[in-house]
Amino acid sequence: MPEEQAFSVLVKIMFDYGLRDLFKQNFEDLHCKFFQLERLMQEYIPDLYVHFLNVGLEAHMYASQWFLTLFTAKFPLYMVFHIIDLLLCEGISVIFIVALALLKTSRDDLLQTDFEGALKFFRVPVPKRYRSEENAKKLMELACSMKISQKKLKKHEKEYHTMREQQEQQEAPIERYERENRRLQEANMRLEQENDDLAHELVSSKIALRKDLDNAEEKADALNKELLMTKQKLVDSEDEKRRLEEESAQLKEMCRRELDKSESEIKKNGSIIGEYKQICSQLSERLEKQQTANRGELEKIRLKVEGCEKCSVLFSTEGRLKVAPVSAGGGACADPDLEKEELQNQLREMELELAQTKLQLVEAECKIQDLEHHLGLALSEVQAAKKTWFNRTLSSIKTVTGAQGKDTA
Repeated sequence: MPEEQAFSVLVKIMFDYGLRDLFKQNFEDLHCKFFQLERLMQEYIPDLYVHFLNVGLEAHMYASQWFLTLFTAKFPLYMVFHIIDLLLCEGISVIFIVALALLKTSRDDLLQTDFEGALKFFRVPVPKRYRSEENAKKLMELACSMKISQKKLKKHEKEYHTMREQQEQQEAPIERYERENRRLQEANMRLEQENDDLAHELVSSKIALRKDLDNAEEKADALNKELLMTKQKLVDSEDEKRRLEEESAQLKEMCRRELDKSESEIKKNGSIIGEYKQICSQLSERLEKQQTANRGELEKIRLKVEGCEKCSVLFSTEGRLKVAPVSAGGGACADPDLEKEELQNQLREMELELAQTKLQLVEAECKIQDLEHHLGLALSEVQAAKKTWFNRTLSSIKTVTGAQGKDTA
């Protein structure tokens, strides 16, 4: 149970169930309860009541803890919990029922004791007996079976007050007035002490409240300053966010332009590469055709040389010139020499043209490689621009978000 609820239950028991009255006015109400218990003993346990009268044992000698502590001083808690539950349900009369049940269950043992033995029996054996849950259960069953009417308790209470009034009337007036005067003086001193205590407590409370108020005002000022700083930081953060959004929009526009420009350059370079590839393929086809034509002409020349008796003597089957002795009729070979020289000139021209074609092909390949290199650089620049813009945007967003999170905290 929480402390607040436990305190509420304590207040309820003290005021509504009358337990506080037992401690007031020199325990006057407590003595009334003792008188009621003795009258109930006289009715329910007459032999034990007579035995207590004979040994001089009065109710306040053994039952004071039962009324003042609700049996919590020496009895086990599981038994006390049951008694308190009954008290909350039935009222203060439950104490009389449980007390009579205790006396009734211990009747045989108490009848055999004297004054000191009875007091010792109430101190030790009685609480020890009910440490057993079975004995405690039997006791509570016996107590629940007993019924005591409020009318009977009111009757005994009236008898007690009548007896007290008679005793006061039998006293001498001077003694009664002196006793009343002492009681009033004690009450006055107690009230003055309570008044001083309340005044001291009031002053202490005012000082503590003033101190708490000052602390609260200081905290309020600090919180107002912090609130103003937070608002200013929020405004600055919103301005920074707006500025970053504008920069982000500009970066997006710049990147979009760069991308469009890069795409146009890529398309342009792609068209140039396509043209160079087409030119190279045309040159390759032309070279192959030229080589095919040259091989056909060489084959024709070889066939002519092989068909001419004079030329076949001069040239081998591979087309190389043979070394032969110079004959007297040198004029006969003049025409083959001229034809050979012409063929050699044609062959040189064809080789020169072939070399130029190869050179153009190599130059085209170099230009293609340069264009591919430029294309790769352009693509890497575009990718780097994308990454740089993305990283800057992401870092800006993280910075703004972190600043806002700190301001919020």
